Amino acid sequence: MSLNERSYISGQVLSRNGAAVLGSEASRRVLRNTYMLLAMTLAFSGVVAGVSAAMSLPHPGLILTLVGYFGLLFAVTKFRDSGAGVALVFALTGFMGYTLGPIINHYLNMPGGSDIVTMALGGTAVIFFAMSAIALTSKRDFSFLGSFLMVGMIVAFLAGLAAIFFQMPVLSLAVSAAFVLLMSGLILYETQNILQGGETNYVMATVSLYVSLYNLFTSLLHLLGAFGGDD
Repeated sequence: MSLNERSYISGQVLSRNGAAVLGSEASRRVLRNTYMLLAMTLAFSGVVAGVSAAMSLPHPGLILTLVGYFGLLFAVTKFRDSGAGVALVFALTGFMGYTLGPIINHYLNMPGGSDIVTMALGGTAVIFFAMSAIALTSKRDFSFLGSFLMVGMIVAFLAGLAAIFFQMPVLSLAVSAAFVLLMSGLILYETQNILQGGETNYVMATVSLYVSLYNLFTSLLHLLGAFGGDD
């Protein structure tokens, strides 16, 4: 039995005995572990992205990116309760960092590209901390967002594929704007879900938040690049 499972079961027992506060502490422990792993994977992904950009490595392309992402995500999910799961999270975030390098290079080569990248990074950080703060302090239940976010992401993903294959820049911008809203909502939803005990595995919680930040950053890059003269 994993540490997360033991913590979850202990929290349930304590709640039944009237010690709900201690159960809440178990959820906060999961959140702390999630934030620690997220910070490490973001740093690792950033280093890989920097190396990829510095070496001007080519982007693997849409198909290989999707295969690599979903393949590694499947592996992380399978081994989420073991040490291998943590290693696979680094493999997944490192791979996504590699794909991010060529994207960053593309915007850095634009007029005012460094400002675009800086603003996208700053916007991502501001949205993450704002949504996390709301989740941590608000007494409102945001669980109703779950089904809406799932449907929204599926629709936006399919629309994004259509924009790529049919070369529709306006639709592509609309998809990026939608992803900014959806990823912001997902950060809020996932953070509160951890606090409420709905997510007890910090490995999966880390992946969810990392993917949200990755998509948020790339979507902001696309929007800022478009207004800066791209597309």
